[in-house]
Amino acid sequence: MSGVVLDGKKINQEILNELRPRIAALTATKRPPALAVVLVGNDPASQIYVRSKVKTCNDLGIRSIEIRPSENITTDDLIQQVAPLANDPEVDGILVQMPLPKQIDVERVMSYVDASRDVDGFGMQSLGALVLNRPAPRACTPAGILEMLKRYRIPIAGKHAVVVGRSDIVGKPMALLLLHENATVTICHSRTRNLAEECSRADILVAAMGRPAMLTAEYIKPGAIVVDVGTNRLSNAAEVQRVFKDEPAKLASFEKTGTALVGDIDPKAMKELASYYTPVPGGVGPLTIAMLMANAVELAEAHLLQ
Repeated sequence: MSGVVLDGKKINQEILNELRPRIAALTATKRPPALAVVLVGNDPASQIYVRSKVKTCNDLGIRSIEIRPSENITTDDLIQQVAPLANDPEVDGILVQMPLPKQIDVERVMSYVDASRDVDGFGMQSLGALVLNRPAPRACTPAGILEMLKRYRIPIAGKHAVVVGRSDIVGKPMALLLLHENATVTICHSRTRNLAEECSRADILVAAMGRPAMLTAEYIKPGAIVVDVGTNRLSNAAEVQRVFKDEPAKLASFEKTGTALVGDIDPKAMKELASYYTPVPGGVGPLTIAMLMANAVELAEAHLLQ
């Protein structure tokens, strides 16, 4: 028996539709919310992400300001482009697309994005506020996951949640958000001993480590809520066959395109064992965009309706 799909596209549309009247009200009385997007260089994945974010802004009526420095820009020169945005009364949110090139000091750049414009929720002020459970923008992917669990009326308080991955963008903020919802939280990572044993205790399992289909059936407690944050692109035919051997449509698609997307959890095991689960694609990804827009609107309201 398959679990219930947690439909990120559906939740995305719900959130965006709820934002539209708030954006319209700001536009009618003040000005549209404004989001500055800084994309350094020509990384293909980053370009896709930014294009999607800008398109969503345009669809909602949020003004987007694109800044595209060259790949070889220095930290000081990048700061010269980011710093003025932090004091611009016409800018509500600043998004510095990650990853930045290796020569860039990320902490120095992000220090110029304070919590009042930190639309991604990645800055030190925002993360500190999260630790203390104080108001500030929350990291979009974990915030979206929490929003989805709530909208599907999945109980969190008292549950044992296991988060696999300890990044500042997903793993750590996800663990803190679940903790603030009164879950008992375990964070696992590359040095965790007996990872399968730890994961198999989880009532809520969140995988965010970037390892294709790594978590197999032995990692999943029957009836668990399983959230797969991973988006891994496979191009090896043998690996695709291993992961999708029971999904003819996926195999046929791979034959045409030469690539296949898979999360961090074995999709067959997830479908068969979880009570609720997120598909890849179509699960967590749309939530990230929706919460980015929600953060942008909240920041604009704070700036314009004081």
